[in-house]
Amino acid sequence: MWFWSADSVEQELFDLYAPALRSLGVNFNDEQLQDTLEASSYCLEDAFRSAIVYMLWLEENLKPIYPTAILIEALANQWRTKYWKPEYLELEQLLSRGKRWWKAAVDMWGYDERNQLVADIFDDHGQEFIKFRNGKEILVDTAYKWGWQRVADYASPFSESNSSLGSINAGES
Repeated sequence: MWFWSADSVEQELFDLYAPALRSLGVNFNDEQLQDTLEASSYCLEDAFRSAIVYMLWLEENLKPIYPTAILIEALANQWRTKYWKPEYLELEQLLSRGKRWWKAAVDMWGYDERNQLVADIFDDHGQEFIKFRNGKEILVDTAYKWGWQRVADYASPFSESNSSLGSINAGES
């Protein structure tokens, strides 16, 4: 978020837990949530973890979930949980689309080819990108639309270099 410096502990915690919270439905564009986040730094990690644990419990028990409101409540009231497990962040349902793509790339291409083609998956203002070793970038959403073969061709070190392309966004196909 813009109110934390890039190298702050708060930003580091946000970067760690935001993908899971987004996958649960938290809307970080919500003004009330942004105000609450800006005012919160004490027990930030506890609130993120507590909100995730509570939403997972609600989901498991087929209860209605209001993700953004739950996170606001957790932050405002400095929730703490004793039920947190680090492996929660690796649950399939909590992985970002980029991490899901990264794992699926192994199934499609194998470890070696994926690691030869893909340099990084990164988030830029809520949009996830794939950075390839040939210097090109693509939105994760575009990679899903294109399919595995087209992405492999694009990522190949032998693909036609076109510096005017820069990075491909979701609107292009």
